[in-house]
Amino acid sequence: MTMSRQEPRVRHDRYCTEIEFQVRRLRDIVTSGADLSATVPTCPDWSLEELIRHTGGALRWVELNVRTRSKEEVPESDVPLCEGPEKQGDPAALDAWLAETGATIVATLREAGPKAPVWSWGWERSAGFWARRMAHEQVIHGADAALTVGRPVEVAPEIAADAIDEWLEIVEFVQRTMPHDEAAELRGAGRSIHLHATDASDDVNAEWTVELTEDVVRWRRGHEKATVALRGPLTEVLLAFYRRLPPDGGQLEVLGDRGLLDFWLERATFG
Repeated sequence: MTMSRQEPRVRHDRYCTEIEFQVRRLRDIVTSGADLSATVPTCPDWSLEELIRHTGGALRWVELNVRTRSKEEVPESDVPLCEGPEKQGDPAALDAWLAETGATIVATLREAGPKAPVWSWGWERSAGFWARRMAHEQVIHGADAALTVGRPVEVAPEIAADAIDEWLEIVEFVQRTMPHDEAAELRGAGRSIHLHATDASDDVNAEWTVELTEDVVRWRRGHEKATVALRGPLTEVLLAFYRRLPPDGGQLEVLGDRGLLDFWLERATFG
């Protein structure tokens, strides 16, 4: 059985540029006088500083995997400064660590190129897999940080659409390779979800249909009728799909079986 995924519509260098951009935005929050001890509302187990350390640590871990062309997962304990600077609550130290982290990961990914073989937990073992994964992780955790300090979130359309593609690929991959109780509960014939970005241009094609079939989740881009539809601006659709916004918050609206959408959001929490 093959996955119903498409090749990413975003080029490797664009992912690198997005990582660079998102790290700059995080650094701006760190140096803006924000309260680093503030609770992140979308990740309430973390403070803002813990979120930033997690985000930068993931980049450092990926950088070492890619740079060494690792054939198996590198332990986090082998990654220098993976947990961030030793001193807590120091914006200058955190900013310097982030600056070095961002410059290093982007340089490593660009030097490797998308086809370089590298271990991954996913369906593709390449540097390109990690460039894409880290770009989207930075976007979502960048949104977490922005929401913590009350800043607006806006994601470039091609990146937001590709992030939804990738999340659906992750869900499908987990369904096929690591089934468990909650994953199994997503399956069942005759139910579907439609995502519809109302502000995207035609060339982005920011609509998706997700079918919950008997054997696996299947998805495709395009406009179709479904059991439930989530409509609104693309950035808000993305954040709701990642459970960063309620599906009826902001300019979003839910049409049809709201219970099915909630059911999906409660269970499609992999990655």
